Amino acid sequence: MTDLHTPSDTVEGIDLTDPRTFLAPGAELVDMWRRFRAQSPVHWHEVTGRAVPGFWALSRYDDVMKVYRDNRRFTSERGNVLTTLLEGGDSAAGKMLAVTDGRRHRDLRNLLLKAFAPRVLEPVVAGVRERADRLVRHAAESGDCDFAQDVAEHIPMATIADLLGVPAGDRDYLLSLTKEALSTEEEGQSADEALVARNELLFYFSGLAGERRDDPRDDVVSVLATSTIDGEPLSEQEIIFNCYSVIIGGDETSRLSMICGMRELIEHPEQWRRLKSGEVTVDSAVEEVLRWVSPAMHFGRRALEDVEIGGRTVRAGDVVTLWNSSANYDEDVFADPGTFDLGRAPNKHVSFGYGPHFCLGAYLGRAEISAMLTALRTHVAEAVPDGPAKPIHSNFLHGYSSLPVTLRRA
Repeated sequence: MTDLHTPSDTVEGIDLTDPRTFLAPGAELVDMWRRFRAQSPVHWHEVTGRAVPGFWALSRYDDVMKVYRDNRRFTSERGNVLTTLLEGGDSAAGKMLAVTDGRRHRDLRNLLLKAFAPRVLEPVVAGVRERADRLVRHAAESGDCDFAQDVAEHIPMATIADLLGVPAGDRDYLLSLTKEALSTEEEGQSADEALVARNELLFYFSGLAGERRDDPRDDVVSVLATSTIDGEPLSEQEIIFNCYSVIIGGDETSRLSMICGMRELIEHPEQWRRLKSGEVTVDSAVEEVLRWVSPAMHFGRRALEDVEIGGRTVRAGDVVTLWNSSANYDEDVFADPGTFDLGRAPNKHVSFGYGPHFCLGAYLGRAEISAMLTALRTHVAEAVPDGPAKPIHSNFLHGYSSLPVTLRRA
């Protein structure tokens, strides 16, 4: 693997499957993706040391968008992230919304949209604002905190748990499982541990779905456990896989965006001043945090037929990865993309994906980040680091598991 800390003018040897690649400082990663876009925007990536096929890595915004839009020639049903795509498929294919296409995808999405419609979420968002305000105010009063563990972890997880109907006593347990299922916080943690965490999540929701089938309530698990499509109830696997999808997707993106957003505000005091003074809107700031952080660095598809992209031929069966963390910094789309600008407009980032698989929880995710920024603006006068941030180890997610800070009350 090319060491990103050593200046290089080539993309050859950079291993996008290795989580260590993404531990480089942000400026080096921005430069790495700039080189991919300039030298090899439709890049064939070999995988060494493992008996798995290579894959395509798309780094330009327009190419990424082309594949996001095209669910006729590209499918999610054989996996939608590198881990599952390279291993040959996803056990939830055809059952979980994110890895289902065609009519079943449409029917499942329409069913879940009822629970995620902005009108339905109004009371939930009110709870998000109250929770974020209370957590940030308490952190500011305390002075020192780990912003990741004391604040950011408790906003999206509690919100998604409310939506799903998870009992309060189970939430810390589920949070520990979600963090382990998709990313490891310590180098050297095994893939087996992540697999165990995923299976424990599925087992948990199997039990909860059984309870809700007998005693339905006003929550997403009850909707899945009691709804029908074409007169037939959802299968047990469809219910538990979609519960898993909601809790994983609903927690990770918002939580990591909040943690990274706090870090960027500390590192860009002028942007903090603009937010604090009201010079930029919270809504605008939310979009720039999402673009800058790109918490889900990539998504993936498999080609169903031969397709030409950027002058190269992607063959039927090939794995194609769409790198949001590059597309969100494409100079052809974003003016001065390497500048963190909370007033950026327009800001058509792809942090929630695009097309038929656009993130179901995007409205709620934006509301959670907005609540955090509003609370910071209200209760915090100044924030400074109180120790090193601890990055997660992942080739899929970007962010930190620990962010010690000292806050001064407003």
